[in-house]
Amino acid sequence: MTAEATGVRLECDGPVATVTLCRPDVLNAQTAAMWRAMSDFSRELPGDVRVVVVRGEGRAFSAGLDLAVAGASGPGSFAELTTLSEQECADKIAEYQGGFTWLHRPDVISIAAVQGHAIGAGFQLALACDLRVLAENATLSMAEVTLGLVPDLAGTKRLVELVGYARALEICTTGRRMDAAEADRIGLATLVVPTAELDDAVRDLTAGLLTHDRDAVVETKALLAGAAGRTHAEQQRAEREAQTRRLRDLAGRGE
Repeated sequence: MTAEATGVRLECDGPVATVTLCRPDVLNAQTAAMWRAMSDFSRELPGDVRVVVVRGEGRAFSAGLDLAVAGASGPGSFAELTTLSEQECADKIAEYQGGFTWLHRPDVISIAAVQGHAIGAGFQLALACDLRVLAENATLSMAEVTLGLVPDLAGTKRLVELVGYARALEICTTGRRMDAAEADRIGLATLVVPTAELDDAVRDLTAGLLTHDRDAVVETKALLAGAAGRTHAEQQRAEREAQTRRLRDLAGRGE
């Protein structure tokens, strides 16, 4: 399907892929069709892509769930979900989560370029990325609770990992909005830059990520991503094993 039909497009330029939410007239509010399209992008991604940039067209990253679509009666609506069995509903949500979780892939580093609103599903999309570059005008909120819902697009664990349980609980259960300065202070932002400099900052960060050997970067990401679930001894073993692979590869003795 076309970007006009799904509201999101994928563009690849060598080792850099850009995912753009392209519904600026509704502040890139998200739909089930967008989530399915984003899930498909993972399968369409060329093998030489190393960095994925996620951005929103226009003045917002994403204002969250498109309530005009979700509140209707068609595919992807709340009404459709309520007609399903519990397992069918859970399976449908798992399908939607796939539009976000592929950004965790071990072979790429994902960057959210966030300007304006990143609300609800928009906030969770930013959280799905490895890194977040925020414009000074960015506003973030986990607003699902204001609709009587819970965050279900793979954002809760990522939020706890970044800011801790107590702060994540407060953010999710109040649904309040935070500005870029607070997001930076509590560890949600990788960088905060003037709004006019967002694109340049993302390009500079991308260039830095592409500077070094791909396999070394992939191994390093795997070490860091798995560190929280390992003991010190397990992490040290993982480091030894990763370094052994790198040394053998550099010596031309890798598999």
